[in-house]
Amino acid sequence: MKNNLLKTLMATSFLAAAAAPLTASAADYVIDTQGAHASIEFRVSHLGYSFVVGRFNDFSGNFNFDAAKPAQSKVNVTINTLSLDSNHAERDKHLRSPDFLNTAKFATATFASTSVTDKGEGDMLIEGELTLNGVTKPLTIKAHAVGEGQDPWGGYRAGFVGTSEFALKDYGINFDLGPASTHVALNLVVEGVRQ
Repeated sequence: MKNNLLKTLMATSFLAAAAAPLTASAADYVIDTQGAHASIEFRVSHLGYSFVVGRFNDFSGNFNFDAAKPAQSKVNVTINTLSLDSNHAERDKHLRSPDFLNTAKFATATFASTSVTDKGEGDMLIEGELTLNGVTKPLTIKAHAVGEGQDPWGGYRAGFVGTSEFALKDYGINFDLGPASTHVALNLVVEGVRQ
């Protein structure tokens, strides 16, 4: 009788353990640029009176993320600098010239993370290297995990927002725009589809 009870308890414990949900683990995601669920926007002060705002329309990337271990995340992004769009054709032509991005020589920019610091409440600091205009420098992105879950098409998605800033001269861009326009602010929206 005791043996039967012991066997029943062991079997029940085994079945309960097998039925328990598995802990989420790190997954690879591709940034959903095809569905236009991601954006890279930039903003530069214009004479200290307003801002020039633009975006890169063509980019791709991927990331690895586990909400339980955000510090183990990795991010890689490649940007087609020719896709720069500030909603002004003549200005865009100038921004693509050797005065700024020199897109004829450097048609891509890249960002690769080197570390991620979990700040709690979905906040993270993503340290990495930005290569722009042929120059590679460290860049820090303040990121926030917006959410993750199933989508209506049978996939699984995770989304983030982020901000960063860098000095133009750090990337060999020395065109004088005035003292109010030495830095570029970045606003990032990233939604990835789990692979």
